[in-house]
Amino acid sequence: MKPTAESAWPDALHALLRAAEVRQVAIVPDAGHARLIRLCEKDKSMRVVRLTTEEEGVAQLAGAWLGGEKGVLLLQSSGVGNCINMLTLPIACQFPLLMLVTMRGDHGEFNPAQIPMGNATQAVLEAMGVIVKRADTSGEIIEMASGALRLAFNTYRPVALLIGQRALGAKDFRKLTQSVSQ
Repeated sequence: MKPTAESAWPDALHALLRAAEVRQVAIVPDAGHARLIRLCEKDKSMRVVRLTTEEEGVAQLAGAWLGGEKGVLLLQSSGVGNCINMLTLPIACQFPLLMLVTMRGDHGEFNPAQIPMGNATQAVLEAMGVIVKRADTSGEIIEMASGALRLAFNTYRPVALLIGQRALGAKDFRKLTQSVSQ
């Protein structure tokens, strides 16, 4: 199946990360990043590391940077809360950290448990000193990711790109439950 214009952003984002010589991809599996994760796993130039919890990715990518490699942390907004204390590391040690955050708790959310952290994600990251950018349409993702990547690695700062549910497509509880029951 050929990706549509709206679903092609993971392919373009993978190409962007590859061109920027990103070698390590730290993840907690996430449906919003699923295609990007599969592309990175197939890419022999990238090492995908599945994390137990998101804050491990901050430490892993600090080690990657010290070892001469660029990395990216792929996570969902609900996992940002797990990273709060660890976000002092890239700020205090002045190393780049690029986080690509798929949002929950905004446009069309069906799960009320996702709303509190979804609403707080940007404020929490900014309170910790992270530079935050946001893409709310699929057409914005690559330009915003390119800028976030350059900003993080040129200024040695933590940067998060929030990828809104309007770009991802809001999950539909009825479709999820129907696919599980079939």
